[in-house]
Amino acid sequence: MKNILEVKNLKVSFHTYAGEVQAVRGVSFELKKGEVLAIVGESGCGKSVTSQTIMRLIPSPPSFIKEGSILFDEKVDLLQLTPKEMELIRGSEIGMIFQDPMTSLNPTMTIGKQITEGLVKHQGLSKDKAQKQAIELLSLVGIPRPETRIKQYPHEFSGGMRQRVMIAISLACRPKLLIADEPTTALDVTIQAQIIDLLKDLQEKIGSSIIIITHNLGVVADIAQRVVVMYAGKIVEQGTVDDIFYRAQHPYTRGLLHSILRLDDEKGELVPIEGMPPDLLAPPTGCAFAARCQHTMNICLKEDPQPQLIQDEHNTACWLLDKRMRAGIS
Repeated sequence: MKNILEVKNLKVSFHTYAGEVQAVRGVSFELKKGEVLAIVGESGCGKSVTSQTIMRLIPSPPSFIKEGSILFDEKVDLLQLTPKEMELIRGSEIGMIFQDPMTSLNPTMTIGKQITEGLVKHQGLSKDKAQKQAIELLSLVGIPRPETRIKQYPHEFSGGMRQRVMIAISLACRPKLLIADEPTTALDVTIQAQIIDLLKDLQEKIGSSIIIITHNLGVVADIAQRVVVMYAGKIVEQGTVDDIFYRAQHPYTRGLLHSILRLDDEKGELVPIEGMPPDLLAPPTGCAFAARCQHTMNICLKEDPQPQLIQDEHNTACWLLDKRMRAGIS
């Protein structure tokens, strides 16, 4: 299956008064057409910066892209496009569901106006046709009485309904790629399940590829086919959902899995990952997770491990899995 997106060696930093914050440090991954890919990790690991860089939404300054490429639909490097060229792709071919719908939606505009904007701009529809399509989109995402609700403002909707509106806006032009940045944050468990079911249903209907950014591993297990695990601006492990949940190799990935409750665990105890992530103003020389890892060796403090292929698409960046370590060479 062909790739809809190829991110290669992406490095993104931010200028601050304290110095350069290296938010994303050499991230590479691929997304196949029709696939759902989850990017997981603790807060501050670079998940959202990566997704916003794909959309070219991070402000510059203070951000700047040091290196890398983002190839979309095997045709164009998004990082080489002018702002006007990117505007033609953003919304029409790549859609995004933002983390907080209350701050992402314009409080001074009706829901209908916010949905029809993209339809008029990218598809050249008349206002009447755009209005009809907007009503169909609201119905598609499960909002009752769409003919009435389309005239209302964001504050008249609940949190779950606002998130549905954000999904309708992102799907308005039937994009090839949909990026969902923490789409279930601040929603109760019942609404979270509804939103995930909605995304799965819509993905089947329109065939879009999806990148879902989350720290909720339950959401990952429910919707994704492949998973990318990030830590301190780098990818430490990636593979299929089964690889990550049942055959995780990196100590950080295992730590994430142990820090969530399991129904088959009679003790029901959470095992947190001790310590704090490194300061990305001055990233460590070796493995970024070494200070928190129970298996740290001397080489972990000196050199950064490179990804090691475990099987098929499953790879892990850890010295424990290096062929030289397996051979007893340190």
